[in-house]
Amino acid sequence: MPEDPIAHSELAALTRRFEEVAAQDSREFGIIKSDLTAVRLQVGNLDQKVENLTGQVSAVNQRLDGLERKIDGFIDEQRTVNTTMVELLSTLVGKSTDTQ
Repeated sequence: MPEDPIAHSELAALTRRFEEVAAQDSREFGIIKSDLTAVRLQVGNLDQKVENLTGQVSAVNQRLDGLERKIDGFIDEQRTVNTTMVELLSTLVGKSTDTQ
């Protein structure tokens, strides 16, 4: 049986196309793999930033709680001072705050 040059030519062309597509797929897979690695690194960095922010928010909340306690104490003290001032002024003008 003689070899068919057209069949060999078409087989060679198909083989080249297959190899070209395989090489292109391999490059594209490499690009996708590289991009995925970059995304993983970015997600890791974002996770770390979120952790840092969570810690900072916690610290701010603690400071706010401390400020709230100080403000509450100041308000209580101011009420006491106001009551004392009213009593002193009432004594000065000769009227008791208990009677109208």
